[in-house]
Amino acid sequence: MKIDTLALRMRPRAPHEAGDLGIRLCQTRAREVYRCYLAVAIPMALLSLSLFEVSPWWPMTLLWWSKPWLDRTVLFVLARAAFGQQTTLGDLWRQQREVWWRQFILTWTWRRLSPWRSLTQPVYQLEGHSLFQLRRRVKQLRRRHSGAALMMTSTFSLAETFLMLAVFSLTFWFAADGLGYEFKSLFDDESNSVLMLLFSVAYVLAVLFLEPFYVAAGFGMYLNRRAELEAWDIEQEFRRAFAS
Repeated sequence: MKIDTLALRMRPRAPHEAGDLGIRLCQTRAREVYRCYLAVAIPMALLSLSLFEVSPWWPMTLLWWSKPWLDRTVLFVLARAAFGQQTTLGDLWRQQREVWWRQFILTWTWRRLSPWRSLTQPVYQLEGHSLFQLRRRVKQLRRRHSGAALMMTSTFSLAETFLMLAVFSLTFWFAADGLGYEFKSLFDDESNSVLMLLFSVAYVLAVLFLEPFYVAAGFGMYLNRRAELEAWDIEQEFRRAFAS
């Protein structure tokens, strides 16, 4: 880790402030983040929606389960941005083996259920430890920070739910006269099928918009934890002092 190339000013931060640092990084590099993220997330979203005929619950279930895999693309862009590097689709494509296919089975299985995955995902993806070292490293990173990471995951889950409901409500707010749904029609099979499809679309839009910020908040907390463990802030100040 070359601290002198880090584009962020490291100092001791509370977990929520560190999460805000990551969100600000995502906002600053939003064009790069969303360009790369949507190039992967949109095909996955379309695949999810195509399964609606199989079961109305499949679109949301598949997209929800694929989040850790989709997050790897966002984290790749943010990690480069933290060191002042820009990321193009070509860069993502050249690194696809590391970003998309490394630890593929683990990403799609038990890691999906981790309530603090945005904090620990950088360990799996960026640090390059062996499987035997990962468990010890994750425990070290989570020590005294699991609660904050869990709270952040819960907060973003609530934000995603309310955003999804807000998008879904547009169906009723902007429906033309005579085309809206009455409450009793929600229990009709035909109307229920249409509403479930609209609900799935609303969930897709909420995930496409909000997920990069969730990853960024966890990445900010991860950088802050690394700074605590390895005294990055002190090293940065020494480097600046001797450079001047």
